[in-house]
Amino acid sequence: MNPQANTCTAFEGVRRIASGALKDVALAVKQVIERGEQAPVLVFDDATSQPVEFDLRGTADEVLERLLHEDKGAEEEPVESAVDGTPRGRGRPKLGVVAREVTLLPRHWDWLNSQSGGASVALRKLVEAARLAGDDKDRTRHAQEAAYRFMTALAGNLPGYEEATRALYAADPARFDASIAQWPIDVREHAARLAARAFGSV
Repeated sequence: MNPQANTCTAFEGVRRIASGALKDVALAVKQVIERGEQAPVLVFDDATSQPVEFDLRGTADEVLERLLHEDKGAEEEPVESAVDGTPRGRGRPKLGVVAREVTLLPRHWDWLNSQSGGASVALRKLVEAARLAGDDKDRTRHAQEAAYRFMTALAGNLPGYEEATRALYAADPARFDASIAQWPIDVREHAARLAARAFGSV
C-alpha cells in the first residue's frame, strides 16, 4: 500500500468499484475480491495514479486495523535538522536571512540598485517570481504524468488512446475529449478528471 495516498479509486476492469478514503475503497475491493472478480482489480492514488495495494487478509476489521496502523506510521515525522546536520529541537524554527555571495556583472548591480527597495529586495522578488513560475510548470507536469499513468494502465488498448495522449501533452482539451469519447464511461470520466488538472481546468 502507498501510505501517502489520501484518496484513491478502484476499478474492476473498466468498471469503477469505489472512490474515496482508503478505508472505504479497501472494504469495497475486499467485497469484490471475495465474491470472485471477473476482471483485474486495480487501485489508483487519486493524486498521482500510482498503484495502491491493500493487505486484504482476514476480516474487514483486521483490514481497517492494518490501514490505521500504516497511516499512523506515515504521519510520524523525523525531527528537523539544521543546515549543518546537528539536530534541531522541536518548536518554531529560527527565522532570518542567510548571507551568501552573489557574483553579477556591473550592469546587473546597477539595475538592481535602481529598483525600489534596493538590490536585496529586487533579487528576492525575482527569485520568488521564478519559483512560482517553476511551481506552475511542475504542477502541470505532475498532472500530465498522473493522467498518462492511469490512461496507460486502463485505456492503452482503447481506441483513441494515442491521440488522447498527444492531446494531453499538447494541452488541447477539446481534442482530448473527442479522443476519449468512445471509452467506457467510468474510465472516460476518471481520465477526464485527471486531465482537467493538467489543462488547468480545476
